[in-house]
Amino acid sequence: MATSMSEPTDVLQHVAIEIPKGSYDSLVIPLKEKMETMTTASCIFKVDEKLREIDEKHYLPQTVSIGLFHHGRDNTKFMEEHKWRYLYSLLNRKSHLEATLDKCVKSLRELEHKARLCYKDLKQDEVPSDKLVEIMLADAGFLIELFLKYVIKGLKRRGDYVFNTSGLLYELRCDMLLLENQIPYFILQRLFEIVPIPNHCKLSLTELAFRFFRDMIPGDHRLHLAKFGQEGNHFLDLIRHCFLPTVPRIKAKQQEEVRGLPYKASKLKDAGIKLKKATTEDLLDIKFVKGVLEIPPINVHQYTETLLRNLIAIEQSGPGTTNHISSYVFLMKTLLPENKDVKLVKRKQILTNYDVNDKKQVETLFHRLCEEMKVMENADDEFYYNGLCEQVKEYKKSSWKPRLKTMTPPFKPGENRQSISSIIKFEILMYLTNLILGLN
Repeated sequence: MATSMSEPTDVLQHVAIEIPKGSYDSLVIPLKEKMETMTTASCIFKVDEKLREIDEKHYLPQTVSIGLFHHGRDNTKFMEEHKWRYLYSLLNRKSHLEATLDKCVKSLRELEHKARLCYKDLKQDEVPSDKLVEIMLADAGFLIELFLKYVIKGLKRRGDYVFNTSGLLYELRCDMLLLENQIPYFILQRLFEIVPIPNHCKLSLTELAFRFFRDMIPGDHRLHLAKFGQEGNHFLDLIRHCFLPTVPRIKAKQQEEVRGLPYKASKLKDAGIKLKKATTEDLLDIKFVKGVLEIPPINVHQYTETLLRNLIAIEQSGPGTTNHISSYVFLMKTLLPENKDVKLVKRKQILTNYDVNDKKQVETLFHRLCEEMKVMENADDEFYYNGLCEQVKEYKKSSWKPRLKTMTPPFKPGENRQSISSIIKFEILMYLTNLILGLN
């Protein structure tokens, strides 16, 4: 009797275990999507038309499309077949390709709604469900395999088009920096957990991606890896983390309009201020200490303008994003209004040209970047370097050197000069006068 009673119980338990994982209450999926809508902010934007009109090529992919905004673009279609080859290479590294592919597709379907929310103003009918999954699968698989082949030399094959075509890797990097040409990072992370990674690869996805991009990021790579590993929305966002200052912000003491630095580079010396190349290479770590303005060197590459433009585009498009990059560019523009100022910072090795053939492009870089940029010059919380500029301005007021330079000596050229003791007395008097004025 006891045996007969136990049999149905065993059967029921067995049936409960076999219930498919996806068999949720019909209300679960709508509730999940509602929560995602409330908590997922758009992070991939179309660049503002005013910025785009200045020079469109800095915002549109030229070689490869990544994500939803530019899929199918004519000049990137040739890369589609290479994406699928890379995806096949990634999935076929171990047996049971179909099973792995099935896991990838199911995971992408689970993430579809959240992925759509990442693309600002993307309409449902623009990209049907199956097409979205297909795009995300091909793009994410391509990127993961690209990183693996870049880092693990043994994975490259003799006929690999991407690595054997001169300049193509550079072009891919540049396209992967564009704000409109991004894929949500959580898509890459989810697929990275599913696809077969070579056993001898102990690096995380973040470490692989950082190695691919690190030559484009100035500064200490050891510190940058930690920044790059912070939670980011996509590749450009992760790169932006690496550019953020490592030194505390100087708060402005007074509420007044911000106009950048009060002097251009060629006039700093007249104000008793020394311009110096900083030892750090972290671009935004500009300091003003004891009359010395220290600016980290910027080495201008062919991709520099594109990278800075798209970093600025994040700040101009994303709600609640700080204006670090925009403020840096605006500050440099006020420092370098004329060609003689540019020549001075070049002599100081603060501005160097790495591989840009047109020198004029380097000299006018910051002026071009500031066109149509929405940095609020009269809002203290918008301009990151407001406190630093205030310090420079206040230093001029308190410094006796500029005033002493303009003082008239107690004799005119050609006249009999006073005794050495009288001159010394006069200079001491002037020094004390200026010291008192400075204290006041």
